[in-house]
Amino acid sequence: MPPLMIRQLWSLVETTQATTLVNLDDSSLVQWLLNLFGDQQALDAEESNLLANYIHTRISLIRDLAYDRIAT
Repeated sequence: MPPLMIRQLWSLVETTQATTLVNLDDSSLVQWLLNLFGDQQALDAEESNLLANYIHTRISLIRDLAYDRIAT
């Protein structure tokens, strides 16, 4: 996955309300982030699949960061 796409995704995660990130189930969170990302930048099918897989493998980290933001 291109580094720019990874940076854009993490920027999106950082600007999303933490409660949203922790309240969605895994599948919904992946889909929701994909939709948000797609609103900012057009994705072809391959990019969408790569991004979905990347998000899915980082769900725990995304939630940990969100919980940390809630706690502070």
